[in-house]
Amino acid sequence: MRHNKKFNHLGRKSAHRKAMLANMASSLIMHKRISTTVAKAKALRMYVEPLITKSKNDTTHSRRTVFSYLKDKYAVAELFREIAVKVATRPGGYTRILKTGTRLGDNADLCIIELVDFNTTYVKEDAKPAAKKTRRAGSKAKKDEVAPEAPKATGNTDAPAASAETKTDE
Repeated sequence: MRHNKKFNHLGRKSAHRKAMLANMASSLIMHKRISTTVAKAKALRMYVEPLITKSKNDTTHSRRTVFSYLKDKYAVAELFREIAVKVATRPGGYTRILKTGTRLGDNADLCIIELVDFNTTYVKEDAKPAAKKTRRAGSKAKKDEVAPEAPKATGNTDAPAASAETKTDE
């Protein structure tokens, strides 16, 4: 029986599975988006999200730990330099899985797995956070606010107005 065996073995031996997930994680980190099957994407999400969380703490120990999983120094450098800076305030949920249909040959469910903060379709760059809206005093505040009236002009419109732009010849 397989009690408490929760991760997907993906029909592979452990060495093959670890190598495949390391390669997919490196590709995801380098390219920010990859296309794969839904089962592999869910397994990859469980594999790569703890690594991204570990990359927030930039120490030698965390770099070595992440390198032991990825086995690619360029992916580790990219993760700690660019991705960790961008996801520093996010408490989790660094990846998004978008289903794209089925594969023609074997009808496998396909998807795109991407890093959330690097998709410019959903993330607006240089956008200010929306003002906090409250439910209190919404209608009363609008009724009480009255636009100030402009001062009315007095009758003498023929006289020129004194301004800083007028010059006197002396």
